[in-house]
Amino acid sequence: MFMKRIISLLPAATEIICALGLEENLVGRSHECDFPVSIQHLPICSDAKFTSTGSSKEIDQQVKEILSDSLSIYKIDKALIQELKPDIIITQAQCDVCAVSLKDVEEALADFIGHQTQIISLEPKVLNDVFDDIRKIATATDTMLAAEALIEDLEERKDIIKHKLKFFNEKPKVACIEWLEPVMVSGNWIPELVEIAGGTSLLAQNSEHSPFVSWDEIAEANPDIMIIMPCGFSISRTMQELNVLLSQPQWSQLQAVKNNKIYIADGNHYFNRSGPRLVDSIEILAEIITPKYFNFGYEGNAWLKFDVA
Repeated sequence: MFMKRIISLLPAATEIICALGLEENLVGRSHECDFPVSIQHLPICSDAKFTSTGSSKEIDQQVKEILSDSLSIYKIDKALIQELKPDIIITQAQCDVCAVSLKDVEEALADFIGHQTQIISLEPKVLNDVFDDIRKIATATDTMLAAEALIEDLEERKDIIKHKLKFFNEKPKVACIEWLEPVMVSGNWIPELVEIAGGTSLLAQNSEHSPFVSWDEIAEANPDIMIIMPCGFSISRTMQELNVLLSQPQWSQLQAVKNNKIYIADGNHYFNRSGPRLVDSIEILAEIITPKYFNFGYEGNAWLKFDVA
């Protein structure tokens, strides 16, 4: 049995590790790793330098100020990591804002003498990259059989949706909001997930970083459906700031508002993490975009409809 000690500094990696049956190998986690619930007792090896309880505008300002000084926005507990003596540390090189970066880990381990630690860095941009990341972790942990079984199950769930929508031609225009103030739309893997679920993604390109946009650009694109899924926010956290959207002059003119098709989704757990639950995210999007075809039971927990009336 593979019993190497693993520290995960990325929530998506933690979910992959557990899905591969390696939860007992985890000896440390990041401050953001909270799923599955059973890992929350593990030592926390990182923290953020900004206050996440502020408004989206305040968080954005804090992050930009820290980055303007060429500093990382995360702190790593070097002493704890050395004490835990990990054989593997998993981090990411996809986004300096989203999670502890590869550079942070390399600097933390620069004087880590007396222990050989393998650093695995993930950089997913599309759904297939996530499957490749599962295989990458599996290769390092000798769990390839479990990885292929997991990927086969995820692919099958995805293909069920694609097959059922094969002749679905309506393709409503969908805007996914990843940050509230300033407003950002969801890029990376989200446009692909929207397309699989039967929609046409607006204002962001698949595999490209999420762009900031103006409300004039949103109004011009005029989505039929708007899904609000801020990075790191739960549904209740998002609801606290909805006035940021409702107060925009262009808001009432959007087709999505006129159609009463505004939805709030749990961005933190489903859409912002590049792990196995991205297939759950496809199913959530399918429930929202093509409700006549799908009902997986996520409504009320992972997403809800916001009544604009």
